[in-house]
Amino acid sequence: MNKITLTLLTLSLFSPFCFSITPKERKDVSEHLQDISVTIRAESEYSKSEGSGVLINRVIGKEKVTFVWTCGHVISNLRKVRAVITKGSPQKVVEFDDVKIIKELVEGGRRVGEIKMDATVIKFSDYSNGEDLALLMVRARDYGKDSTKFHLNKKELIIPIGTPLFHVGSLLGQMGANSMTSGIISQVGRIHGKVEFDQTTVAAFPGSSGGGVFLENGEYVGMIARGAGESFNLMIPIRRMLKWAKKHKIMWAIDPSEKMPSLEEIYKLPIENTPSEDKDDEGKRSFEEFMSEAKFLIKTEYK
Repeated sequence: MNKITLTLLTLSLFSPFCFSITPKERKDVSEHLQDISVTIRAESEYSKSEGSGVLINRVIGKEKVTFVWTCGHVISNLRKVRAVITKGSPQKVVEFDDVKIIKELVEGGRRVGEIKMDATVIKFSDYSNGEDLALLMVRARDYGKDSTKFHLNKKELIIPIGTPLFHVGSLLGQMGANSMTSGIISQVGRIHGKVEFDQTTVAAFPGSSGGGVFLENGEYVGMIARGAGESFNLMIPIRRMLKWAKKHKIMWAIDPSEKMPSLEEIYKLPIENTPSEDKDDEGKRSFEEFMSEAKFLIKTEYK
């Protein structure tokens, strides 16, 4: 046995990311990923975009409340800023129109219908100078029947290169809702702008933005955010999501063991903790600057 064979055998025996999945387990995982994946539709007065997201369920009091993780750039066209006077001083208030959540209903491996619900924006970070993350809350109660399982092992948050992955998203928008693709982690720690991404070969297309990337056992390890080709895509790794959630006191939206706030406390959360300097008027950025960033975004857009 040569050294390469021995190394691969050792990795397969001891690496927590190498799974031997039976056909039944693969079927169970794929059904779980179908149940938690949704299309995000953001319709403003002048534009419409579609992306992807994943559902999480939490119990608040006696109610089951459903939240959705997605990319900030998928819903950025819904952002509005208005000026108010507080104690004699002008202040800016950030507001969002409701987001449309479309849940594909799949039974026995085939589509049987869809459900549409409104969601409100709880937390938002801009894509051009922020983390490009957004947390939504579905207005209807008891909406999702399954909940995303996040990969939370602090000693294993960096996924090794070569680890097999799944992606489920709305490829090309609602037309390709709940499309499932596969690939691997192809590089770790790509810096684009001022933030870190991991690179993956899972197939992703416009509409994939916000969709989950999963280990073969179904654990969520990241969110598709940008891409420059079918097999060159960048995901926001779970370790970056955890830092953002901890900073903004929404760890409960990832870790189910965290104490849940009340609905009143959730509604009081500031949508943006630090206002962006260049978001109030996107025209302040040159067209060339905007396009150099936007070409990497993989949401679908309609005028």
